Amino acid sequence: MEKVWDEYPRPQMKRDSFYNLNGIWKLNGEKIVVPFPPQSKLSGFEGEIGDVLVYEKEFTVPSDFDKKRILMNFGAVDQIATVWINDKQIGSHKGGYWPFYFDVTEYVDKENNNVLKVVAIDTLDKNYPYGKQTKKPGGMWYTEVSGIWQSVWLENVPEKYVEGIKIDADLNGVSVEVFGNEEVDGFKVKIGDGNEKEFHGSKGRIDIDNPKLWTVDKPYLYSMEITMGEDKVESYFALRTIEIKDINGVNRVCLNGEPIFFNGVLDQGYFHDGIFLPRCEKEYEKDILRMKELGFNMLRKHIKIEPECFYYACDKLGMLVMQDMVNTGCYSFVKDTALPTVGFKKKNDRKRKMTVAMENFKVYTKETIEKLYNHPCIVAYTIFNEGWGQFNSDYMYEFVKELDDSRLIDSASGWYAQEKNDFDSEHIYFKTKKLKVKDRPLFVTECGGYQLFDEAHFYGSKKYGYGTCKDKGELTERIVNMYEKMILPEISEGVCGCIYTQLSDVEDEINGLYTYDRVVCKVDANKLFEMNKKINRLMKKI
Repeated sequence: MEKVWDEYPRPQMKRDSFYNLNGIWKLNGEKIVVPFPPQSKLSGFEGEIGDVLVYEKEFTVPSDFDKKRILMNFGAVDQIATVWINDKQIGSHKGGYWPFYFDVTEYVDKENNNVLKVVAIDTLDKNYPYGKQTKKPGGMWYTEVSGIWQSVWLENVPEKYVEGIKIDADLNGVSVEVFGNEEVDGFKVKIGDGNEKEFHGSKGRIDIDNPKLWTVDKPYLYSMEITMGEDKVESYFALRTIEIKDINGVNRVCLNGEPIFFNGVLDQGYFHDGIFLPRCEKEYEKDILRMKELGFNMLRKHIKIEPECFYYACDKLGMLVMQDMVNTGCYSFVKDTALPTVGFKKKNDRKRKMTVAMENFKVYTKETIEKLYNHPCIVAYTIFNEGWGQFNSDYMYEFVKELDDSRLIDSASGWYAQEKNDFDSEHIYFKTKKLKVKDRPLFVTECGGYQLFDEAHFYGSKKYGYGTCKDKGELTERIVNMYEKMILPEISEGVCGCIYTQLSDVEDEINGLYTYDRVVCKVDANKLFEMNKKINRLMKKI
């Protein structure tokens, strides 16, 4: 494997300098292919995986790196990472789902070989976000992932450089804020349509004549170039809004002012050979297109933060994303899943004294929003899923709303609702039922999960799902029947969306629309597409 995950990892802030450090490394003295986690087949790692992982890689600085500063970027390292270059410690980072970088200018030898060492500590400490990882996988809990699991790369920048950008777009134009390693006293923006403007300070806005809006059918992206002094980055944006509006007396979710139905599937972001990563970046596009071909317009990204190329693919292909925050804290199968699933979900305010896990959850919720803020595909956030680590969700609703008031928020997905939420959120398994819409839009944020076993494409140990189907026809019939009995009749009353479980099988779970390896589509694609066309026709009548 000479070229591994070799696309530029940060499409919303792309520079012309890029030196990919993915490929063959040493982990605890054995070969591994980075960025694949050592538990995965694609990593090629055959050694033991403990709580401490020591990575080493030799590299030379590219000869065309002629600007003053050299930055080393990490997409994600789980859970705690400390980095050395040439036996000198350059920094550390905590949190296994988020990017970080170091200025390594003073540590690298530009003429000779350098030795990069990354020590990752991963004890699956539940004070940090861990998602669905477990040391004992089974059912809806999956193989843990340790160490480096996203791209590592170098880039070359001038003395004063852009550290980040914040994009706020509406239906008429775009506002840009630039953050630098030093105070920003001016910058220039050039948009692909020819619009160009210079700004003093760190903020500016450009209004656009004859604006082209972003929709799921026509996801128009404006290219954008930002220049600050000698530094230049490429980016993009889209013109779109998401909101809840009163349409003929019913509160509706509206994209660009027009009612839209969130017609989605649960997307865990797991792959049979790479676990947290597919074989290459293009696999994300294939997953998105598979779901669009079935008639869906949304992915609920479930308790996982993806590499940025996933969100870019959703941006350019027109796939809406509901982004879950990654849980910290403890989980109880009885209290958080079993009893509520069968109906025992009394209102519970879950007001608790702040713990380390809760404080960390706040920190990483903020990081998630800051990391993903610029992506037009993201239209909603899930704060807590089914009570997993849930605490003070009214307070957390306000916390998230203050960070980003341009998206919708499901503060308690499934149950244990408090007062503050943009939806009435329900999870419905094992049955169909009459939905009752109240003042808020009702969003069925999980449902279905019907299982169909394909022995030739099964990668688990014990089959898990809700209700057994004997073949593709029966699975398709059950799905269509659930939508036609439970979802379609209530769209006129204010049901705003439905998330089917799930995009693909995952380890023991065999309730996917596709097998875990994405080789087999387990449903009749034409019938599912026709069912989803009925939803579109109903929405046009509103």
